[in-house]
Amino acid sequence: MTPRGALFFLTCMMMATHTWGQERARDYGISLGVMDPGELNAITDVQGVKVGHVTLIEDDRIRTGVTAILPHSDNIFQYKIPAAVYVGNGFGKLVGSSQIQELGNLESPIVLTNTLSVAAGIEGVLDYILAMKGNEGVRSVNAVVGETNDGYLNDIRARHIDRTHVLTAIENVSEGPVEEGNVGAGTGTVCFGFKGGIGTASRRLPASLGNYTVGVLVQTNFGGVLQIGGVPVGELLDQYSFKNQLESADGSCMVVVATDAPLDHRNLERVAKRAMMGLARTGGIASNGSGDYVIAFSTAEEVRVPFDKSKANVPITGFLHNDDVSALFLATIEATEEAIINSLIAADDMSGSDGHTVKALPKEKLREIFKE
Repeated sequence: MTPRGALFFLTCMMMATHTWGQERARDYGISLGVMDPGELNAITDVQGVKVGHVTLIEDDRIRTGVTAILPHSDNIFQYKIPAAVYVGNGFGKLVGSSQIQELGNLESPIVLTNTLSVAAGIEGVLDYILAMKGNEGVRSVNAVVGETNDGYLNDIRARHIDRTHVLTAIENVSEGPVEEGNVGAGTGTVCFGFKGGIGTASRRLPASLGNYTVGVLVQTNFGGVLQIGGVPVGELLDQYSFKNQLESADGSCMVVVATDAPLDHRNLERVAKRAMMGLARTGGIASNGSGDYVIAFSTAEEVRVPFDKSKANVPITGFLHNDDVSALFLATIEATEEAIINSLIAADDMSGSDGHTVKALPKEKLREIFKE
């Protein structure tokens, strides 16, 4: 039990996806795009990337959690990596984004949680970085924490997430299949009027295009008119933003894009922009009240940026040429689109705070639609 008595689920993701009892888009014959997915069809197909969740569910009030993404297993502060941020619509909070854009690198795990737990996210990241061997002299850390608002299903004002939950999620990240749906930072989210959550997908480029991998993880909590593979599913299910009221389109989406392609900050920002095209393919509209942020990073060892200048490869060579990034753009679009759809298909019905209930995407109706 946690100090607040919450039922505490620590997800370390060390079993196959179907062990979680979850289905994904491809289980319904829905194959999005033309590129092949990685072995796991997850962000963890990018070598070294690990994901961890902490899920908090208690009574009928608490429906929230934390999701942590660790880009590599070395000391991330001592061996920073190229990164960039793109803001699709800025009605949200992404702590640490300005330093990423100014210096072009990432020096902490990426933490996702709910809107009013961002401060706890920062505290947990600081605890993790400052306690690492080799960081004894560190006096400044750029903690990266993103959020969406789960206040419809979660008693968000009570701020049930604390630094220990965040630290636990970071310390228990793992490789392998990633649990999706009502888990971690996606526990209390809503997407297109259905239950949203965490979703992930990947794309593997052929050898002729560099044999690189692009992996995406999303926290979906936004609105629009749902489309899957170009099929107007939201309309067919009679569930879309303008059916009831315009405000139902508001929400947010956090997108994390990882690749092993050796990209610099500038081209990572270009990659991040393409993730919004993937969101648009699903029918998302980046409404006025939506915080839609993309963080993209490269895990390629040859482009890491050591904190110790004496260990730096100056100038860094081997960045991918502009002419060679178009395939990564397409991979990002496809993986983002599929990750969002996976977050919906993996999610289950959920009831929560104030008697609210959000139904999951009706799977049998979805199956019937795609049979036709």
